[in-house]
Amino acid sequence: MTKTSKFRIAKGWLVGSAFTLLSAAPALAQEAKAAKDKSALDSYLLDGGPLTIFIVAVGLLSLISLTVFNFMNLTKAKFAPDDLKAALLDHMTNCRVRSAIELSASHPSYLGRMMAYSLPNIDATHPEDLGRDHVEDAIADFSINETRKQMTFITLLSLVAQAAPMLGLFGTVFGMIAAFAMLGENAGADPSDLASSISIALLTTMWGLIVAILALFAYFFFKNRFNSLVADCHGTAEQLINASIQTVNADAHLAKIPEGIAV
Repeated sequence: MTKTSKFRIAKGWLVGSAFTLLSAAPALAQEAKAAKDKSALDSYLLDGGPLTIFIVAVGLLSLISLTVFNFMNLTKAKFAPDDLKAALLDHMTNCRVRSAIELSASHPSYLGRMMAYSLPNIDATHPEDLGRDHVEDAIADFSINETRKQMTFITLLSLVAQAAPMLGLFGTVFGMIAAFAMLGENAGADPSDLASSISIALLTTMWGLIVAILALFAYFFFKNRFNSLVADCHGTAEQLINASIQTVNADAHLAKIPEGIAV
């Protein structure tokens, strides 16, 4: 083949390629415009199909509901309100245990119910510690039972965090099965049809991970918040017991201080 023939062939191929590109340009431009005109709602939610909508609707609704409930439930006013702490401290400092029990029983907070349950175990026949061990055992029993109830709605956040990515994975498998089934039926399947199935696979995974990550953050946030509030109640209970013990043993305490030493 001569150089002239090769040149003519190359020239013809270039011209044909250019003609093909120019012919396809309007179609490509139209597809790009259509993709650009699609809203974020279509691109990131509706294109994912019913399963994606289900994950977003149920997952986010559960997450928002549990978050609002826990924010309202895990407050200082419902666990250890300052006015109750001050009143109980006054009663216990003056050894008015019965009054402290009555006040605690009338208060619906965590601290009130805990002290109403544990203070009856104070033993005046042991002035050195007022039966501290029995009181602390009662506090521990109350905390175990109460924690089981309080953690129910916090643990549900953990359930959401574990279930969401599993639903996303199910959507991934579902979308890939549909894509491969289409390829199996028609080896020259339209890429746009395949893209629809692959879109379902990816969007369900994405939303499952989004819901799971948010739920995981919420779970640990509220778990730490609950533990902090309970620790505050336990610290207050310790302070109340110490106040009564110190009052009962004030004379003995002063007797141990050498003469001339300021207290």
